[in-house]
Amino acid sequence: MSTLDIPLFDIGTWRTAGVEERAVLAARLDRAMQDCGFFMVSGHGIDDALKERIREVSRTFFALPDTVKEAYATGVGGRGWIAQGREANAFYGEVADANKADLKESFTLGREDPAGDPAWFMANVWPDQVPGLREPVTEYAAQVQDLYRELLEVLATALGLEPGYFVERTRNAPYTFNINRYPALSVTGAPLEGQFRVAPHTDWGMLTILDRQPGYGGLQVQTLDGEWADAPHVPGAFTVNIADLLARWTGDRWRSTRHRVLPPSQADPNEELISLIVFCESDMDRVITPLAPPAGGGTDHPPVVAGDYYREREAAASVT
Repeated sequence: MSTLDIPLFDIGTWRTAGVEERAVLAARLDRAMQDCGFFMVSGHGIDDALKERIREVSRTFFALPDTVKEAYATGVGGRGWIAQGREANAFYGEVADANKADLKESFTLGREDPAGDPAWFMANVWPDQVPGLREPVTEYAAQVQDLYRELLEVLATALGLEPGYFVERTRNAPYTFNINRYPALSVTGAPLEGQFRVAPHTDWGMLTILDRQPGYGGLQVQTLDGEWADAPHVPGAFTVNIADLLARWTGDRWRSTRHRVLPPSQADPNEELISLIVFCESDMDRVITPLAPPAGGGTDHPPVVAGDYYREREAAASVT
């Protein structure tokens, strides 16, 4: 049985490293991206207290009656509240079972840009009942986007490209920030067979930067031999994974790996988890064409417009 190769990458070390040390660090990530598509990031400088402020305030929102939250309701790809039962994830090419929708609810927001395409840069929704949500969320999202740009430089270096290669091609990119609440078993009741907090899937865009809480109903990643393994958790470190468009861009040198969030467990029927998930994208009008070897892996995917791919996946995950 294969095992997970999910290294801990200290970006603080990268920031002060010389050229040779950076090459070694980038090569280590390149290996993990080929084997697993996941890594963890420490040394980023984003304060744990800021994350916990977001969790505390978001709990206040999620505790509101559904009749109140309904005023902020949206669908997958929108801004606001996505109720439990509105999203059912699946792997690309597979059909999600709407009767086994994901056992979660989300509050979702994204990048605002009045000059940008309103299809991608829509206004965020801020619940009147939780006025303390906007400030920490906005601060956190900005810091994660700075980290995203740094990671793009690391990954470009790992491919032997100029450090700014991906940064220059993502300057007009939106992002989606989901605050996911995974209710306890005592709230959801027993899951159906094959039902998850988040069903097995791959992410759609470039990178996903996740801050998660460990638990019985936690994150699992599919190994090369098709088995499922618990993802490691290091306090304070982000879990980062390659998503579909970046894997495609590298000609499948890197893997966009299936992962899932387990259903709530009888081992702790009161376990409730909140994850902070930032889905980082490319420019939506960017035509993604696989890099030629040696940077690329050699898979000759046809070119695809990033936004077209994203909308296809968004529609497939929506429960109407």
